[in-house]
Amino acid sequence: MPTTISASDGSEPNPAATERKAGLFSALSATGILLSLVIVLALLSAWHITQGTSGIGFRDLFAALTGSMSSPAEVGPSARDVLIGSRLPRVGAGILVGVALGVAGALFQSLARNPLASPDTLAVTGGSYFAVTVVTAFGIAIPVWASGGVAFLGGLLAAALVLGLAGGAASSTTRLVLAGTATALALQAGTSTLLILFQEETTSLYSWGSGTLNQLDGTAAIRSIPVITIIVAAAILLSRRLDLLSLGDDAASVLGVPIRSTRAIGILLAVTLTATAVTLAGPIGFVGLCAPVIARLLARLVPALGRHAVMIPATALIGAIIVILADAVLRAIVGATEAITLPSGVTTTVLGAIVLVLLARSMRSSGPAQATSAARSRVHGPRRAVLVIVLGTVVLIVGAVLSLLSGERFYLLGDVMLWMQDQAAPVISFAFDSRAPRVAAALAAGAALGLSGTFVQASARNPLAEPGLLGITGGAGLGAVIVITLVPGATVVLISSAGVAGALVAFAIVYGLSWRGGMNTDRLVLIGIGMWFGFTALTTLFLVRANPWDTPALFTWLSGSTYGRVWADVAPVALVLLAAIPLAFVWTRELDLLALDDDTPRLVGVPREPVRLGVLITAAVLAAVSVSAVGVVGFIGLVAPHAARALVGAQHARVVPTAMLLGALGLVVADALGRTVIAPAQIPAGLIVALIGAPYFVYLLARSKA
Repeated sequence: MPTTISASDGSEPNPAATERKAGLFSALSATGILLSLVIVLALLSAWHITQGTSGIGFRDLFAALTGSMSSPAEVGPSARDVLIGSRLPRVGAGILVGVALGVAGALFQSLARNPLASPDTLAVTGGSYFAVTVVTAFGIAIPVWASGGVAFLGGLLAAALVLGLAGGAASSTTRLVLAGTATALALQAGTSTLLILFQEETTSLYSWGSGTLNQLDGTAAIRSIPVITIIVAAAILLSRRLDLLSLGDDAASVLGVPIRSTRAIGILLAVTLTATAVTLAGPIGFVGLCAPVIARLLARLVPALGRHAVMIPATALIGAIIVILADAVLRAIVGATEAITLPSGVTTTVLGAIVLVLLARSMRSSGPAQATSAARSRVHGPRRAVLVIVLGTVVLIVGAVLSLLSGERFYLLGDVMLWMQDQAAPVISFAFDSRAPRVAAALAAGAALGLSGTFVQASARNPLAEPGLLGITGGAGLGAVIVITLVPGATVVLISSAGVAGALVAFAIVYGLSWRGGMNTDRLVLIGIGMWFGFTALTTLFLVRANPWDTPALFTWLSGSTYGRVWADVAPVALVLLAAIPLAFVWTRELDLLALDDDTPRLVGVPREPVRLGVLITAAVLAAVSVSAVGVVGFIGLVAPHAARALVGAQHARVVPTAMLLGALGLVVADALGRTVIAPAQIPAGLIVALIGAPYFVYLLARSKA
């Protein structure tokens, strides 16, 4: 008779035992990965603590920490003071900021189910920075304990605006990032305006605004520990809801997850963590993007990280590792003394930009790219187009004349006539000699940006694209700033050449990275935004390393200004325009076809990619020479083509001249307003444009939700 073997003998599987073993293995894996991250963080912190300006090394610090000094006179109080008063507060602030931003990024990405959601791409960091700048600029007295509340309120309002514009937390990647970028640009423009208008009150905010771990003592860090600890614990308590939410709203709702309250609580927790980090160390960029991405990559090797109960503490540790590593590497490369003046956020922003580009490059096309609004605009007759162009030309001439007359003192047309006949008084001649090149620079640069934006929107088939969002103006600005800061007395020709080179290099990088067996326009925009963030961070690095006496002038130039322009600044823009305008009219049919879809140009025999490449190269050169003439001006390249299509319809034979007229008029009016609103002080024209253009961008995004 055959013997029956029980399951306990091991011949038959025991589901309960298998489940226990799997659970034990998962727990050991989770413990192992978290313990490994703690060890890495401890080693990096120990390395970080040994770096400093005092020359006190690890042995001295260890002796001071353990109290094992043979004689207090050797190093005693000195080493202890350095350790407690300087190095521990800096490394402690770095760990706390990394923990806060890492967990905030994990919450945002899980709630949005979007790997590109973060405090930076959702403009939470920008909102917090803007709120702190407002309070500082206007000298609003608030208690120390309420400073975090100011940053929290600014970040919360920014996040609410972005999510509302994007159509909710689960909106598409491109829409979410575009909404966040638009809001961040608007907030950046407002912040920059306050920094320029209230230079004395906000002197220390520019460097702080790029993120710095410099601490006077450990008071601020100690005060933030309870807040960060409680919020992180609350985030871990949400772990089960977040796990179920990753299955989709419908599935999570069926399983009993309150969707709205979960998202509201998660966003409040994430914004609080971001505001705490901003209050402690300023805007440290992109840690909230990188840490969750790294955690999810590790989850492929350690599946336990797929559960939020493990992933949230892991992202906290990874965030801390990123901040401490970035700061330690920066101090090791440039030296501790030099690193004091360099914002730690520059390093993390460059790292985050690289991660953003890699994520965008790995995204798959979800189907044919959507046509721009150029392809869907209302059809208007040729008579209307002629009327708009003629009227626009008249308005532009009137605007240019009024801009010439406006300024600290308003002059009359008779004064202009006398000046043109070289018969005006010296004071009038001096005024018009300085104003005329500024007006001409605004006219030429505005027209160039309008034409560049038209090219970019048609090529990318995205009505929300513009040279700035594709990294072109950022690259041009970086090239020009490098020359200005490294070459004393750089000539106009050299600065212009550097700007053109920077724009072309930026374009080559963006276009090359966007190409994966074809051009996906969403990928093009996202990679361009990533490069824009990276170039902005590098520009900040060169700016803070420049001669302090040159910083206000450089900052004004980066904000877009015609101040101090001469006729030589106008010549490169005029020459490029003379070459680009005929090309634009030759390409009008091709632009119409590119704006439709990828297939139509091929079907009618248009070599799609060579034409697109030529159009984008021309757009890059136009944007570059405009940057060399008037600095970094955003939104003209966005607003002018879109407004032109609304006025004259979709055909580029009409859009091109209208966009150029509107671009020139917009920049001329912005320059005139900047010179007169608070005369004799001046607001850079680029900030005026951004303050007006950013809300219009937001309007376009909200309008396109359907």
